[in-house]
Amino acid sequence: MKPMWIPAFVAMMAAKSAIAGSAYPTIETLGEALFFDTNLSANRTQSCATCHDPEYGFVDPRETDAGKAVSLGDDGTSLGDRTAPTAAYAAFTPEFHRNEKGRYIGGMFWDGRAATLEEQAGGPPLNPIEMGMPDKASVVERLMENDAYTEAFEALFGGGIMQDTEAAYNGMTRAIAAFERTDVFAPFDSKYDRYLRGEVELTKQEELGRVLFFSQQFTNCATCHQLKASPMDPRETFTSYEYHNIGVPANRDVQAANGTKTGWIDPGLLANAMVDHEAEKGRFKVPTLRNAAVTGPYMHNGVFEDLRTVVLFYNKYNSKAKARQINPETGKTWRLPEVAKTLAVAELTEGPALEDDRIDALVAFMKTLTDARYEHLLED
Repeated sequence: MKPMWIPAFVAMMAAKSAIAGSAYPTIETLGEALFFDTNLSANRTQSCATCHDPEYGFVDPRETDAGKAVSLGDDGTSLGDRTAPTAAYAAFTPEFHRNEKGRYIGGMFWDGRAATLEEQAGGPPLNPIEMGMPDKASVVERLMENDAYTEAFEALFGGGIMQDTEAAYNGMTRAIAAFERTDVFAPFDSKYDRYLRGEVELTKQEELGRVLFFSQQFTNCATCHQLKASPMDPRETFTSYEYHNIGVPANRDVQAANGTKTGWIDPGLLANAMVDHEAEKGRFKVPTLRNAAVTGPYMHNGVFEDLRTVVLFYNKYNSKAKARQINPETGKTWRLPEVAKTLAVAELTEGPALEDDRIDALVAFMKTLTDARYEHLLED
């Protein structure tokens, strides 16, 4: 079922369709159809939107044996090791590269293994524990079942394209990426954006959180979730697109549910074929904080349920209080990092310990980063 929040977008594209005489007159409308098409999975049960549900901040809201930490595959049994990151604002991610300081930047997935949005779109259909299609040719065969797709592909990418498997598959990824670059995925209309435009005022608690968030003196939030980090857009995406090891522990519930071997360690960035430096082990891409309040669970493996827990997790590095060394979700001491050797000690220990009122203020500020169409989820 199409999401309830884009009728204007759909109506606009339908009007264009009537004029052009095609079901999908633009690459964006074709991409929209492909994004929601479950026929592109082996058992015809899963689409891009299944794990990136536009009704829930473009993450996966489904419950599994591991809660909502990881996604269930098209086969109805497979579970992954990592949570599905939001597809919202992903279009502003720079292509995977190494900068002048030697740091890896950008790319898609938690380890940047897809350099571009197009490459990312081509991954899940062929992943055996996701959409499960055996090969690109099988995907193209599914596309050719739909005459409207064939017509659109030939109109948009050239006649005879469906007889060239590689070209047709690339056309599919280009279309999906084009749809993900529309304002549907990045409206920039959160309370924070409206505050910047002078349309609303922040509460005292939200304002305190904003000041703390951007203050190098009181927190290190902006070190990784810094201002205007994207080279493609001047608006704030709340991520540096860098990779860091912040000491996240393994999610034992996920490992028990998906049958991971005891002692397995997620290599993080080192799993990227373009990276061969042991010093990158255990590092994961800094996610956007936009819609963070409604897209839990958190961290690359969904190990934390609550946004406040995440702030407390960071604060444990700065606080000597015994109470701050307890995970409120388990009532036990924070578990050790999966990979301790590459821990970002300097970044994590910057700034003083925070009292409850300041932790609550930071959470309140991050809630203001929620897109307007998801603000009702804050109440849930």
